[in-house]
Amino acid sequence: MAKSTTTTSSTAKDAQALFHSLRSSYVATPTNLKIIDLYVLFAIFTALIQICYMAIVGSFPFNSFLSGVLSCVGTAVLAVCLRIQVNKENKEFKDLAPERAFADFVLCNLVLHLVIMNFLG
Repeated sequence: MAKSTTTTSSTAKDAQALFHSLRSSYVATPTNLKIIDLYVLFAIFTALIQICYMAIVGSFPFNSFLSGVLSCVGTAVLAVCLRIQVNKENKEFKDLAPERAFADFVLCNLVLHLVIMNFLG
């Protein structure tokens, strides 16, 4: 029994150390990347709200439900791609200007939402 308690306490200490490490490294993240992270969380949260609503109320116009959820998830994926391209530490996109990455994000969002609107009927 005592061994189980020490394993649990060491696991809790490891989790605390991991959380502290992630938090301290995230503090150094530039503000523009934090804003993109909030946008991604908002899009995922909106998709989860729509899924909960569908579970409670029902999914009568199923194509509307799919359009809403796919719009949120697609926007989140495009925002993650924008975050990868704008990140200064990413050496793969060092020649890509942030303005160009944002223009790509806007254009892809426009195409995504045109397809979503078409799917609505």
